Amino acid sequence: MSQYIIKRLLLMIPTLIGAAVLVFFLLRLIPGDICELRMAGTGGYFDEEALAICRAEIGIDQPIFVQFTEFLWGFVRFDLGQSMWTGRPIVEEISLRFELSLQVAIMATITATLIAIPLGTISAIKQDTWIDYVVRGFSIAGIAMPSFWLGILIILGLLITTQGLWGTPWMPPIQYVPLWVDPLHNLSMLIWPAVATGYRYSAVATRMTRSTMLEVLREDYIRTARAKGLLEKLIINRHALKNALLPVVTVIGIEFAFLMGGLVV
Repeated sequence: MSQYIIKRLLLMIPTLIGAAVLVFFLLRLIPGDICELRMAGTGGYFDEEALAICRAEIGIDQPIFVQFTEFLWGFVRFDLGQSMWTGRPIVEEISLRFELSLQVAIMATITATLIAIPLGTISAIKQDTWIDYVVRGFSIAGIAMPSFWLGILIILGLLITTQGLWGTPWMPPIQYVPLWVDPLHNLSMLIWPAVATGYRYSAVATRMTRSTMLEVLREDYIRTARAKGLLEKLIINRHALKNALLPVVTVIGIEFAFLMGGLVV
């Protein structure tokens, strides 16, 4: 086991180096000059001397091999440079957004789990009934519906509903406040992205829960438990659901990792 772990860790090194080479040289192949873009954004006059100073500060006037070495060394030291717009370290900018993404991912995971496991279980128990068809339609709609489009519908629904109830449309707050500073403000802002993302997330987990539950309910030990006269509720909760959740937990973990990388969209 230890040899396998060591091999996997060693395989990370060429993978990371290959990714770094790809990212570095693809960025260099993009047309344009970052210093010209930065100075053009200020709207002021700039000359070649100012461009030379900017390039020297960033380091893009050095040979390409030196740039790549500094690029790798910066990653090793978690020094990703300064933001070209705010002037703050990139690590700080990422950490601020990582906190927000992590909270939305956790909330979306909780939302999806609370929706998926009960619905998937009920759909499997009531197979081929109208309840099963409704749950399956619900899950298929979640897979087919993009999260960003559902988010737009939620915003429109909030505007229309609040205007009809109170006479004034209401929108969730835009300014981010940490959960421990103002929980109500934080949740009123992030609950809607969590619902929009968690719905699609729950659709995948619901179908997986239904499939695994149907497979488990056909096993011999379930028939034996029923033959012994156990209550159906005990059979579902103690025997079937626990075994059916194994692949569901795997899917939830994979989706959580996907959320951390895709929540921006």
